[in-house]
Amino acid sequence: MSDWFTIDKIDSNTFIISEYRHWEETHCYLLNGSERSLLIDTGLGISNIYDEVIKLTDKPVTAIATHIHWDHIGGHEYFPEFYAHKDELNWLNGEFPLTMEQIIEMVVDRCDLPEGYDASKYEFYQGSPTRVLKDNDTIDIGDRSIQVLHTPGHSPGHMCLWEKERGYLFTGDLVYKDTLFAYFPSTDPKAYLNSLERVSLLPVRRLFPGHHSLDIKPEILIRMRDAFRELQNKGKLHHGSGKYDYSDWGVWL
Repeated sequence: MSDWFTIDKIDSNTFIISEYRHWEETHCYLLNGSERSLLIDTGLGISNIYDEVIKLTDKPVTAIATHIHWDHIGGHEYFPEFYAHKDELNWLNGEFPLTMEQIIEMVVDRCDLPEGYDASKYEFYQGSPTRVLKDNDTIDIGDRSIQVLHTPGHSPGHMCLWEKERGYLFTGDLVYKDTLFAYFPSTDPKAYLNSLERVSLLPVRRLFPGHHSLDIKPEILIRMRDAFRELQNKGKLHHGSGKYDYSDWGVWL
């Protein structure tokens, strides 16, 4: 399964670990500091991301989930030290709002599974974080400081990670090219707009999404914010109002 992940380099101590063999094309990000490393999301868990991470750092690794969805915590079992937001702790403790059958169906959907992989044994990670995060917390990994931005909308405890010194914004599932999901009962379209309002004000130099194209510029934050504002003004920013296409991205409400 060594060809499951694709590695890209952002700078000398920041890497992208991607899963292009699944339709969601999940991206995880490894930030290496002078004292430790931070792994933002751990992917689907179909293949062992730890084996890739240890090729890229010799520091102790902490995993952080932008949010507690299966495609972002699949590799958490390999990282005993991990952080999560306080508003999604129940999802790590048996209260996730989907069944295992539903999760497995989405894991195997449009996926080039490794030969011999048994999807029936797939597990949705459960556990207790070593640190519970809240808005504006800071994560210091030695010569690098990452700020936690609580950005609900896609999920209640969704977080973006902001490295001000480098102008890096890791957006998880709040922002990416393709269809944004805001129709699940656990999503909140109005909170989504508030989160876009917040991140659109940041002096972002480079934006790193949780899925799909890495050719994504910070200006998309403004376009998404303005589109959500327009939907709100038209009374359409609510569950069930439909799908909206904006050329290189869309939203399903």
